Amino acid sequence: MRIWLKDSERRPEPEPARADGRKAVVAGTAAWFVAIIIWFIWGEMLTDAGYGWWLWMCVTGIALGVIGLVVVLVARRS
Repeated sequence: MRIWLKDSERRPEPEPARADGRKAVVAGTAAWFVAIIIWFIWGEMLTDAGYGWWLWMCVTGIALGVIGLVVVLVARRS
């Protein structure tokens, strides 16, 4: 068994698969929306327990999700 192949013996590289990232980005952003709704329900209890920073984590997740969706949509158009 040889480790190296000559260029003439190599198979052509496959075309990259086209993936639709919109579903993944929307699902992640929706998960952050659910998390922020849960935080608003139990926010006082979470803040008293020292987890008030979770609100900003949810806001950051939503913001990054929106930015990611814009990037995916712009990349899809080009």
